[in-house]
Amino acid sequence: MPASARSAPRLARLFPLAALLWQGALGAPPVDPNYYPHRPGTRWTYSSGETQIVGAALTHRGVRVVPVSHQYGSTTYTQDLIEHRADGSVWLRGVNAGGRLTWYASPLNVYPPGPLSPGQSWTGSAGTLRTRSTVTGVTPLKLAGGTFNTLTIRTETTAGGKVSVQTTYFVPTVGVVRYQTADGSVIDLLR
Repeated sequence: MPASARSAPRLARLFPLAALLWQGALGAPPVDPNYYPHRPGTRWTYSSGETQIVGAALTHRGVRVVPVSHQYGSTTYTQDLIEHRADGSVWLRGVNAGGRLTWYASPLNVYPPGPLSPGQSWTGSAGTLRTRSTVTGVTPLKLAGGTFNTLTIRTETTAGGKVSVQTTYFVPTVGVVRYQTADGSVIDLLR
């Protein structure tokens, strides 16, 4: 095996975006199964005070889902039920808020199979909720949580006849390291 091929896994750990380019140059090896992070115990703490925590997978209504809790302090305010499909796509199956579960008969496509690339678009819909996401480019960011080359994703959400736009900054195998809400607030990953 050439030395350059042996260094690919190391590059992928150090520079996830470089790994995407590497895959194109050498033929695409399998995408990391944690491309969209979902290991139990994974947590992200953001500058808004929110901590997101991945729980153990469970089966709900016949679908294997991974719960992601949204907490402030020790209080969980909402929990997303996320389905990671065999093709690598990610779907929002339901949201538990205030002890009330909203289950989507038609789940919302959060991410298509990875790897993502600039120019790629996908849509999702659940009831009257519609989303359209586009990878608009690559943005380098230096944050308290680290220095990253991020994939910038612009998502338009239509609900109740109103459209809002959010921008997320995603790093493969790490997750969302920054997001900008519809009102312009910027929330950064702290750790």
